Amino acid sequence: QVQLVESGGGLVQAGGSLRLSCAASGIIFKLNRMRWYRQAPGKQRELVATITSSGITNYADSVKGRFTVSRDNAKSTVYLQMNSLQPEDTAVYYCNAYRNYDNNYWGQGTQVTVSS
Repeated sequence: QVQLVESGGGLVQAGGSLRLSCAASGIIFKLNRMRWYRQAPGKQRELVATITSSGITNYADSVKGRFTVSRDNAKSTVYLQMNSLQPEDTAVYYCNAYRNYDNNYWGQGTQVTVSS
């Protein structure tokens, strides 16, 4: 039984900040590469940020310098700190945990809406 539960989404004005959380259970969290994706209406799901099992991070160009991904292995939780939010950041944000092809899991998503 694997579960990824995202939280922290909401409505924020342009220039504001939000912190998303994804709490994982049923996996050996420290062995998983964790990713945040987002999907806006009518658009494909896009990769936003990655943090590997060893803590190495990568970001999409569109969020680089504004978003920070981190993890707390003791809490089995990955975070996405989002600063300087723009209307283009409006999307459903999804958490993904990957260990191997047969152990690849998704949360249900949390809505982020940025108003101008």
